[in-house]
Amino acid sequence: MMTDTSGTRIGGDVALESLWALGARSVVGLPGQHALGLFDALRRSPLRYLSARVENNAGFMADGLSRVTGNVAPLLLSTGPGALTSLAALQEAKASSIPVLAISAQIPVAGLGGGRHGYLHELPDQSASFRGIVKSVFTVRTMAQIPSALAEAWRTALEAPAGPTLVEIPQDVLLAEADGVVPPVEQIAAVPQPLIPRPEVVEAAARLLAGASNPVIFAGGGVARAGGQNELRELAELLQAPVVTTFGGKNAFPWEHELSAQSWIEDIAVTEFLEAADVLLVVGSGLGEVSSNYHTFAPKGRFIQIEADLGKVNSNHAGLGVHGDAKLALAGITEHLRASNAVIVGVNQRRASTRARIDELLATVTARLDAQPLENERTFVEQLRASVPADTNTFWDMTILAYWAWSAWNPLDGEFATAQGAGGLGYGLPAAMGAAFGLEESGDSSGVLAVSGDGGSLYGIAELATLAQHQLNVTWLIIDDGGYGILREYMEGAFGHATATELSRPDFVALANAFGITAEAASLVDAPAAVARALATPGPSVVVVPTVLGLFAPTHLDRLSS
Repeated sequence: MMTDTSGTRIGGDVALESLWALGARSVVGLPGQHALGLFDALRRSPLRYLSARVENNAGFMADGLSRVTGNVAPLLLSTGPGALTSLAALQEAKASSIPVLAISAQIPVAGLGGGRHGYLHELPDQSASFRGIVKSVFTVRTMAQIPSALAEAWRTALEAPAGPTLVEIPQDVLLAEADGVVPPVEQIAAVPQPLIPRPEVVEAAARLLAGASNPVIFAGGGVARAGGQNELRELAELLQAPVVTTFGGKNAFPWEHELSAQSWIEDIAVTEFLEAADVLLVVGSGLGEVSSNYHTFAPKGRFIQIEADLGKVNSNHAGLGVHGDAKLALAGITEHLRASNAVIVGVNQRRASTRARIDELLATVTARLDAQPLENERTFVEQLRASVPADTNTFWDMTILAYWAWSAWNPLDGEFATAQGAGGLGYGLPAAMGAAFGLEESGDSSGVLAVSGDGGSLYGIAELATLAQHQLNVTWLIIDDGGYGILREYMEGAFGHATATELSRPDFVALANAFGITAEAASLVDAPAAVARALATPGPSVVVVPTVLGLFAPTHLDRLSS
């Protein structure tokens, strides 16, 4: 039975006071029996609260919140089933280096570690389910531990490579009276330590780049996460080196810059362009399956990799490994080149030739696309891009339109976020909602765009209730092709037939209207204008496009068969 704590400061207050002192201004989550102490404390807290309907969606909301605020996003969870339901979202946060601090309730202290059994939601070792996903786990056992545990989790979440952390707080600790036990929390220090690369390694990287006749830079999401866009641009311009970005690194380098070779990394021509570099600098990417064109990528020249995740340094390709924060490492290389007055081989000649090489590369990609019957898809992507304001943050689920966007979307001044890190369904809408909520925190009423297929949309369909309740400025574009379109294409290509990919689905327009949300169905031709109208109108909206989109040919298959 719950104790009436009305008007009493309790352990839940200590937790929320700690978050406020650490710099949080918004939290995401949903209540549960063991977590009620946290949620009672919300009544007395200045923290803004976004109320999700499903824990996994709450995790994606925290992801979007963190991306737009640039801060740790707190995620409030209950115990057992509630906590476990968040795991897929936390896996995405880990893969994409997004700092989310999950605070999970726990059964009473007496039941921890195999003590008294039989509690509702009890797991033998709840934290074990998280250890392979989050950066750190701490289980609080006394109220006095709460501020320091949260401070350490906050610091760890921010330190490069950023990522999710977990703090568990037992039910009885959350409900216990705090006055006389823990004073009101006002100040906490949680300063992340910079991941400074070793100077001799930075110097070696600078020497290799200075002596290169054909240097190329391959930039991943770690550049943007570290805030190293200016440092990347400065080094690229100093070297006159072309820059290719991974799908997760589209915000790392300006799309229209004269040195930008964009991000068509599934095309063999781009793979060969990277391989042909006599010195290839990979920064902020572990060169995983997609970024390496499905592990067909094989660099021929010298290889440098700047990576914050130690386990990824040179794990896929041998070369010079620079373990460090991308921003600091790029700045260090540039500083060394300038301070040593290094003579950069052939840089003046490259000024005239680099853009020509990039133009030739992109012309090859375009010619390959021209040879495929994809005019409707390409026109749609181009017109949608033209209809969406330049500073719009976009969040993409795992759907065919997102696969197009990975390669073809120019992010301009907005965040480009996708579930490509871990590849789970259901990311687009809740992440966009978290972003919209975070923008409100700073007084920004800009619209946010979420993109899903009909299959992925059903993962987050419950959040229409949250969208309506909070009246968030989110436009949700749903491409309704009647099933799991990507898997349909894969299975038809591999087996000649698709199995278990066709889906019954609701009338999305009527369903959105049932929640009081404006919605409309639009043709492929009319959809860009419909999205533009929706983004320009305050509040939530849904645009449904009944169509089947084709996917451009994955040219890595030519390599795999050769």
